[in-house]
Amino acid sequence: MSTSVDHLLERTQDATDLLGDIVPSAITLATMLRHRKMAAWLREEFDGYADKDKAPPYRRDLPGHIVAKSPQYGWIPAPVNDRQTSEFGHLDLPEGIKTLEQICLNCKKGNGNRVLLEKEEMDTLQKQINLSAELAINLSRDVYGRLLRTIRAAIHIWSDALIEAGMNGEHNHYSPEERKSVEHLDTPEAFWRLAMEQVDDLPIPDVRELGFLERMFGRTG
Repeated sequence: MSTSVDHLLERTQDATDLLGDIVPSAITLATMLRHRKMAAWLREEFDGYADKDKAPPYRRDLPGHIVAKSPQYGWIPAPVNDRQTSEFGHLDLPEGIKTLEQICLNCKKGNGNRVLLEKEEMDTLQKQINLSAELAINLSRDVYGRLLRTIRAAIHIWSDALIEAGMNGEHNHYSPEERKSVEHLDTPEAFWRLAMEQVDDLPIPDVRELGFLERMFGRTG
């Protein structure tokens, strides 16, 4: 299988190329380079984190708004104070990239995605605010988008570092010498921490919105 670091770098900057399609190519490249830690991180991002406590910080304690289900008006802001929002209004997102990306694709800008509070938390908060209605956390599209852009940015920075180290051009395989020259770049945590800091300064696109026909009949292409 032929692979190109240059092409992977370009794909991270193309909004029409979904992250769910980019990550398998990045896994292939990491495997060819014997970047075992990078491949393992990418696979976990793709499949999701079975143990959410082991998910990286860009997936943890993401801020949202608490909403309540009204029989008359549907979902409306819940009557909570700042302390309750701080305690209950955040969520971990351990799901795989394709699930998160699909949520983002189907959300219009300015909208979000509702996730019901877990039963124990819902019971506690219902008692505190004296409300029997269902309660959920509404996470904005921007929160999902930033998570996905952070992962994309980490792949971007890693690809850029590989090119700087001379790994550009088409390759069917990498020699032991070539692999040895970039073994110091098998550091996924270093790259995703850089991505968290730099995501807004890199040429990483927002997740696009699906058009009406794409939502009706499935993504084209």
